[in-house]
Amino acid sequence: MKGTLVKKKLTLRLAAAVALSLAVSGCQGVSSDAGSGSDNAAKGVVKLAVNPWVGNEANAAVIGYLLEKELGYEVEEKNLKEEISWQGFETGEVDVIVENWGHEDLKQQYIEDKKVAVDLGPTGNKGVIGWYVPAWMAEKHPDITDYRNLNKYADLFKTSESGGKGQLLDGDPSFVTNDEALVTNLKLNYKVVYAGSEASLIKAAQQATAQQKPLLFYFYEPQWLFAKEKYVRVNLPPYTDGCDADPKKVNCDYPDYTLDKIASAKFAETGGAAFEFVKNFQWTNDDQNEVASYIALDGMSARDAAEKWVAAHESTWRAWLPAGT
Repeated sequence: MKGTLVKKKLTLRLAAAVALSLAVSGCQGVSSDAGSGSDNAAKGVVKLAVNPWVGNEANAAVIGYLLEKELGYEVEEKNLKEEISWQGFETGEVDVIVENWGHEDLKQQYIEDKKVAVDLGPTGNKGVIGWYVPAWMAEKHPDITDYRNLNKYADLFKTSESGGKGQLLDGDPSFVTNDEALVTNLKLNYKVVYAGSEASLIKAAQQATAQQKPLLFYFYEPQWLFAKEKYVRVNLPPYTDGCDADPKKVNCDYPDYTLDKIASAKFAETGGAAFEFVKNFQWTNDDQNEVASYIALDGMSARDAAEKWVAAHESTWRAWLPAGT
């Protein structure tokens, strides 16, 4: 019995020592008030949604790099489709969507109704969506850029996937698009075919120029490819307020978008300097295209691309840092 009692006392002392050690190391390892990015202590974790196009990846790369290096946060990037990203505000999976294209329905649902998200204002990027043809096609057929003449050229755009109609090539099915409704409502002899991803859409556009292959395709800005090759936009009926209110009855062009940032309501309350930094973040289409081209064209990792841009543009990003940092 005596030996057992001694063992119990030793066990209790050992457990207490271990608990104290863990408590001390825990206090040393995590800080809620870390200094600059040179400090080893992390302020916390910021979860950024990264949607499947390289411009969005560029935003996230630069924001994430500076949150880590200048403000001492840990960053987790979540590769998610657009609508799934919004759901993450409820589940806690997402703190910030770094580039939102419109989505007034989702703003109503998550900001106004559920109150689990807040609008952080513009990214500074101007978004444009439209239909395009390679420049050589517009030169050869000048009237092809008027949607009213597209049926005349439908045979040029036929593919094995378009079922005897002309093909209108879209990107990822999750992207913002009214194209199926537009084809129907404008009575066009075309079928929307999805390339499946931004990379596949860009490859098709590049081949259309290099090989002089006819292509009518959905595309958007900001987009690094516009700085490398020439495409001409097809004129659809002009956008007017409310012409796209009913998704099934859309018969007009896309509006211009002021791209913005969306954050979870919880992050807005507890994000501190990270929240202020993301709110302050604003850059231009040229800035985004520069980082995106490093990734997509030069084969750099997103982090290396961000580091290269940050090194060359300190006068831009310094203004995003919260006062006193």
